[in-house]
Amino acid sequence: MPENECSSHVESTCSCCGGDLLEEKEESWKHRPLIIISTSAILFTAGIYLENILKLSLPAETLFLGVVVISGYNIVKGALEGVRKIKFNMNLLITIAAVGAFLIGHGEEGAAVFFLFYVAEFLEDYASQRARNSIASLLKLTPQTAQVLRDGIEMEVHVHSVRVDEVVVVRPGDKIPLDGKVVKGVSAVDQASITGESIPVTKKVGNEVFAGTINTEGYLEVQVTRKDTDTVLYRIIELVKESKSRKSRTEKFIDQFATYYTPTVIVLAASVATIPPLILGLNFQDWVYRALVLLVVSCPCALAISTPVSMVSGITAATRKGVLIKGGEYVEEMRKVKAVVFDKTGTLTEGQLEVTDVESVNGYCTKDLLKIAASLESHSKHPIARAITQKGQETGSELCEVHDFKSWTSNGLEGRINDKKFYIGKKSLFSGLEFPQDKLETLEDEGKTVVVVGNENEVIGILGLMDRLRESSRHAVKFLNDNGIKTVMLTGDHEKTARAVAIQLGLEEYHHDLFPADKVNKIEEIVSRYGHVAMVGDGVNDAPALARANIGIAMGAAGSDVAMESADIALLHDDLSRIEYLVNLSQKTMGVVRQNVALSILIKSSFAILAIFGLVTLWMAVSIGDMGLSLAVILNALRIGSGK
Repeated sequence: MPENECSSHVESTCSCCGGDLLEEKEESWKHRPLIIISTSAILFTAGIYLENILKLSLPAETLFLGVVVISGYNIVKGALEGVRKIKFNMNLLITIAAVGAFLIGHGEEGAAVFFLFYVAEFLEDYASQRARNSIASLLKLTPQTAQVLRDGIEMEVHVHSVRVDEVVVVRPGDKIPLDGKVVKGVSAVDQASITGESIPVTKKVGNEVFAGTINTEGYLEVQVTRKDTDTVLYRIIELVKESKSRKSRTEKFIDQFATYYTPTVIVLAASVATIPPLILGLNFQDWVYRALVLLVVSCPCALAISTPVSMVSGITAATRKGVLIKGGEYVEEMRKVKAVVFDKTGTLTEGQLEVTDVESVNGYCTKDLLKIAASLESHSKHPIARAITQKGQETGSELCEVHDFKSWTSNGLEGRINDKKFYIGKKSLFSGLEFPQDKLETLEDEGKTVVVVGNENEVIGILGLMDRLRESSRHAVKFLNDNGIKTVMLTGDHEKTARAVAIQLGLEEYHHDLFPADKVNKIEEIVSRYGHVAMVGDGVNDAPALARANIGIAMGAAGSDVAMESADIALLHDDLSRIEYLVNLSQKTMGVVRQNVALSILIKSSFAILAIFGLVTLWMAVSIGDMGLSLAVILNALRIGSGK
């Protein structure tokens, strides 16, 4: 913005000066302005000395004109460009005020207006650079080269030339160059740049890794699964760029306001300059000066930048925490949310069954029961089988050899262990045998999946399984409940399971036995009741419901293309505590927006009134009412990115 060059991209331009507030700039952006500022300062100081000390008015005016040419060139250029497009901007107000000051014999103040305004724009751009650094910092995370194994030989190549399914070598301290799966080695990987996790995650064979993350310890060989233009990091960079152009309602209103505001101010200033002298016979030069001060102090730059800079600061802060927000409108909407709807499986729970209860009967001990159950289930790939086999491993049960194994679809398994036939499955598999009915009913009432184990003569035990709750679920639900936000769960599971999860988590409302279409209908019903609703899901089978809610929040989006694209907000890690962070960030961001807007209106209106009464000079108008206020607004916005 020191250059004040008008952009042709309406969506990303400032309504006041015509510059792109969020444009990424190279480091050279500040070199030329510093030369202009220092040169103008020397000329301006010399002019003041000549005029006030040596009383040489003509040489002083020449130096003041030099300041105008050097520091005012791009300002005047921006003003004329705005007039040509019939879009009056802040540059036009400054140009009229400065030229007017020269015409009524206040050359030093005209030069001061151009010079101080240029300094204000430079300081604004310098301060705003912190809010624009997010994409640059993300780009720095992107590795440029990779060590690829080709024909058994390790060679360094650019990431663009690495093909999918090739194997890359990642040594301790190296950045992982591309998304892929570990095929050799074990190491701890720092994923903070992608998921926001503060602690390195152990990666072993079969685990997924992401480009831009850092291998901290061991040697890894990674099979590439995505090209460099398809990686999670690349998609994050593209979505962050996109998010900066998607404005909130407040931003859109301020833009529209600024469009009509500037010509209104020009008409008002013209009235101040002409009506008192013509009607009341007051001093013409005095009222023209007051009108020029009014033009300067009414420049709406601070008001126009107050919201976009705050939004960018909030979105940037969220990205560093592993929360991808696709636009300022969602930051604003999150503050209004009255209800948060959760999918159950994969969101509130981990989507993985675990054995929670082991009840042995008829003389069998727990260890023998688990050994038999795990031995039979080790021949199946069903999720229940995996959970039971894992439970057996955790308790140290050695698997027995199973003969004559049979699988009864949707019913259970049978096999011979030590010449004795055993069965495991639904209770219907054991018709005619006596059950421990009270224990079985207790487990079912708790919403658990019940698996029965027995032989040809009797039931020897029952196992209770349940989808494991996420550690962060209770905290997230409690936070929302404590803050007056309704919590609702939608699930395709049966009523008992839904009720059990709802009770454990303290959910205020739940709905069960729902198909994807039913979930959309429920979201519509909840939206009609509460107005502003957020939906949290895994982003795949919940995509229709996520799209229908006011805000769709996808869990664990780092590994899911669909989640990244379908949701308005993506949590790159499976951590529901980020919901609390989102609510707090939204409230903090919108609080700063309100502060900035209120401060801008208060200062501007106060200075405008003082200007009409002749109590404010051009110097004060530009240094305090414009430069100082703009800088205060930006520094206040940068607070959003600080702290937790």
